[in-house]
Amino acid sequence: MINDRIRALGAQAQGQLTEAFAHIDAVAEENTARVLTAFQKHRVADGYFAGTTGYGYDDLGRDKLDDIYAELFGTETALVRIQFVNGTHAIACALFGALKAGDVLLSAVGAPYDTLLGVVGAVEKGHGSLKDYGIKYRQVELLDNKPHLGRIAEAAADPQVKAVLIQRSRGYATRASLSVAEIGEMCRVIKGANPNASILVDNCYGEFVEPLEPTHVGADLVVGSLIKNPGGGLAPTGGYIAGRKDLVEGAAMRLTVPGIGGECGCTLGQNRLLYQGLFLAPHTVAQALKTAVFAAKIMELLGYETDPHSSAVRHDIIQMIHMKHPEALKRFCKGIQTGAPVDSYVTPEPWDMPGYDCQVIMAAGAFIQGASIELSADAPMREPYTVYLQGGLTFESGKLGVLLAVQELLQE
Repeated sequence: MINDRIRALGAQAQGQLTEAFAHIDAVAEENTARVLTAFQKHRVADGYFAGTTGYGYDDLGRDKLDDIYAELFGTETALVRIQFVNGTHAIACALFGALKAGDVLLSAVGAPYDTLLGVVGAVEKGHGSLKDYGIKYRQVELLDNKPHLGRIAEAAADPQVKAVLIQRSRGYATRASLSVAEIGEMCRVIKGANPNASILVDNCYGEFVEPLEPTHVGADLVVGSLIKNPGGGLAPTGGYIAGRKDLVEGAAMRLTVPGIGGECGCTLGQNRLLYQGLFLAPHTVAQALKTAVFAAKIMELLGYETDPHSSAVRHDIIQMIHMKHPEALKRFCKGIQTGAPVDSYVTPEPWDMPGYDCQVIMAAGAFIQGASIELSADAPMREPYTVYLQGGLTFESGKLGVLLAVQELLQE
């Protein structure tokens, strides 16, 4: 399946990654200890896995999982629900819960992820945006592809600014993903300029990559998807919100309705997968990180530009590879798809994916549809034709997928 030349190239790449892999393993061990301690402290029992139907009242397993997420993120409370259809939905609920008509939402790192542009009303995607409800949107542009603390402080000082959004991961942008320390410094600057502004962090792709999370360093709320890092590859759907009690309750009222909030929301027998996925998450994230570092190293050996570099300390699981040409991008994605356990025979093609302003190509042969913690590669079909690689439930399978992508790319 993989020829000797590609295997030799892979061995060369992996041989140079001993130090990077050791760092990833050390963080995984520390985070695993945190998760295990939280499970033990909250006395997780088999009875919590039963789940509920209908309204979902008195779902002990659901409510205890909220407590465990709050413990891990160092927050007052949390809301973990399979009713969140994706990360964008969870973030939207958090924003609507934190803002009222006449308020201003400030994005601190330029434009947010593509699918959020319709949520804030920066582009027209249909009725129901923040703009439709009288909430204004502003953004602070990056300077040299980095957050500009001075401009952020100046923009946040407006008393109408009631929420500041920080996107931890790069999304489809070319800026570097933010470290927890960088987010902490941004929080300090924002709170200094406007103590009344709530700081919300889009934490997608970043959970368990570092020993601390943004809410440990000053963020009021973190939001993410369960089919990314914290679901450990087992959660079938859902999202989480963790943070200050009033902000979490506001988001819960948006997810359901005022007066019900997080009291309802059945789990349909999925609790076991949410618990087990969370328990595995630090290890699974480490596997994805190793896959990303390996992909960066092998592509660097072939002369491609990568970001982050294989030697860099990681702050999320995403690996950018600048393919420079649309055909090279398509061939790389085809190779990743060939290495998938599901739909390996399919050839991915660019298509008009909902929420994006250009065609997107996506290679994702996953057990859970759209699960970014499983090996996938996707890209907007626009210059500089950069592919965004993420995931890998095991390093062994992730490595094979990358080798097949390289082999497809190098075929005569």
